[in-house]
Amino acid sequence: MTRTVVIAIGGNSLIADDTHQTVADQYEAAAQTCVHIASMLKAEDLRLVVTHGNGPQVGFILRRSEIAAPELHMVPLDSCVADTQGALGYQLQKAMRNEFKRRGIARTPATVVTQVLVDKDDPAFKKPNKPIGSFMNAEQAEEHRAKDGWDLVEDAGRGYRRVVASPAPKAILELDAVKALLDAGFVVVAGGGGGIAVVEGPEGELTGAAAVIDKDLASSLMARELGAELLIISTAVEKVCLDFGKPTQRALASMTVAEAKQYIQEGHFKPGSMLPKVQAVVSFIEGGGKEALITDPAHLAAALRGETGTRIIP
Repeated sequence: MTRTVVIAIGGNSLIADDTHQTVADQYEAAAQTCVHIASMLKAEDLRLVVTHGNGPQVGFILRRSEIAAPELHMVPLDSCVADTQGALGYQLQKAMRNEFKRRGIARTPATVVTQVLVDKDDPAFKKPNKPIGSFMNAEQAEEHRAKDGWDLVEDAGRGYRRVVASPAPKAILELDAVKALLDAGFVVVAGGGGGIAVVEGPEGELTGAAAVIDKDLASSLMARELGAELLIISTAVEKVCLDFGKPTQRALASMTVAEAKQYIQEGHFKPGSMLPKVQAVVSFIEGGGKEALITDPAHLAAALRGETGTRIIP
């Protein structure tokens, strides 16, 4: 095998749109993404780690938990992330295995339930701002605030939503397992949803945190800790654009780290969209990575050949 590559697939790779959200729909979306992943492996025998988002799926679990609250216990957020790692990992494993068999690719996928260490003193814990779950009225919000200790905010007249911290990832705790599987030739699914956020106590004991980690930043850390040569961020657009959505919009075939930082400073990338992706690839390259790619699933193989996508270099 040649290069070690980490590919982070986004929510659009698992849920196509608002009308296709069932488990069967999610599998079909995952299967289509795995067609493109298989094309990458057919072209080059990569040591490959696949990470993925899980925002909508965590929302579904929390909503089910809220509806079932009169009869069943609430599901803690760290367990929600673990649940999605298992369920989505299973879908990706099955889809990849089927596609690999169809193409004659002699590789086996395997999923690692992945904990990611965060700092218990991270400033994000003092200012939770990541909305999760469904909307609720004032009475329901106050009940959760009193009973469950939730932080809640009112959202533009639409009701109240729970907000949690989004701390920076510090370490991939199952890194050795990921490395061992890569060495054995597996395609590894790991770090789902940015990883299960855990904090470390004074004796080194781990505790799950009510937090979500940005998937792209965690994928960048995974790639750096693995010594990967390439980080790929798979998202909804073929190329990164400046002045996105404006008449002056223009696509970028490549950019250096210095140019990326300049574009960030100029405000070209939105915080909930392209900004964390560009920040993730900048951190990866500054941490020793050789290059990064940002493109959509359909153009993964072509981007690897240098034909499209946005390439980020030192």
